[in-house]
Amino acid sequence: MKISVNCPSYKRPKVKTLDYLPFCKVWVCETEFDDYNKFNPHGNIIKCKKGIQGNLCRIRNHILKSEFREGADVVVLVDDDMTGIFFWEFNKKHKINKEEFFGFIQKYSILANDLGAKFWGLNINQDKQGYRECAPFSTISYIGGPFQAFLRGNECFYDERLPLKEDYDMTLQQLNKYRVALRLNKFFYIVKQSCQSGGCAAYRNFEREKQQLDLLIKKWGHSIVRYDTANRSHNLKKRKNNFDYNPIIKVPIKGI
Repeated sequence: MKISVNCPSYKRPKVKTLDYLPFCKVWVCETEFDDYNKFNPHGNIIKCKKGIQGNLCRIRNHILKSEFREGADVVVLVDDDMTGIFFWEFNKKHKINKEEFFGFIQKYSILANDLGAKFWGLNINQDKQGYRECAPFSTISYIGGPFQAFLRGNECFYDERLPLKEDYDMTLQQLNKYRVALRLNKFFYIVKQSCQSGGCAAYRNFEREKQQLDLLIKKWGHSIVRYDTANRSHNLKKRKNNFDYNPIIKVPIKGI
C-alpha cells in the first residue's frame, strides 16, 4: 500500500509536524518556499504555484489530486502543527510514534475500505471519556480537519467556498455519497488550532466564521446543520446570544 502523508502550510515557516513526522510533505506557496527551506532544512518542502495557497480547500484539493495522480493508495492530510496521535490505555496516554505511523495508517485504511468508506479520521476529543468502549469507532460522526485520510477512489473534494468549515462539509459530503465515514474513537490528535498566527488564523474572525457557518447551513439545510447555542458555562442563568462557531450536525442516515 502506497501511503502519502502531507500538510499544507501557510505563513508558518517552522513546521511543528516535521518534528513528529519528518517524512511528511509540506506544501507551501512559491513565495514562501525559501523561508520554509531555511527553517526546515531536512524537510520535504513542496513548492506550489502562486494562487494555490491562501485557501485551505484549494490547496487540499491540489494535494489530493496530485498525490492520487502519482499513484498513492491513501492520502493523509494533517495540520502543520500536529505534535502527535495518542490513545489512552490503563489510565496512561500513549503516543503513536513515527515508526508505527505507516502501519497505523495501513491497518485502519483497510478497515475503512472493508466498511465501504473512502475517508477516515480520529476522535477530536482527547478526554479519556471520549473513547466509548462499546463503540470503538463511529460511522456517521464529524471528522476534524487536523487529520483526514482519503482512499483511492474517493470522489469527494473540498468546497472552496468553505475554507473555515471544510471539515464539516467534507464529512457531510462523504456521508451523502458513501453513507459511511470511519472515525476511530480510541485515537486522538493534539494540535494548536486557533492558538497561533498563520494558517487559517490569517483570515479567521467572528464575522467570517458566522458567514461560513451560514453558508454551510444554506448548503445542507437547517435539519442537518444548525447553530450550537447550548449554555455550557454551568451558570444557572441562561445566557442570551450564546454562539459557538462550531455547528451541530445531525445526519439522517443509520450508523454509529
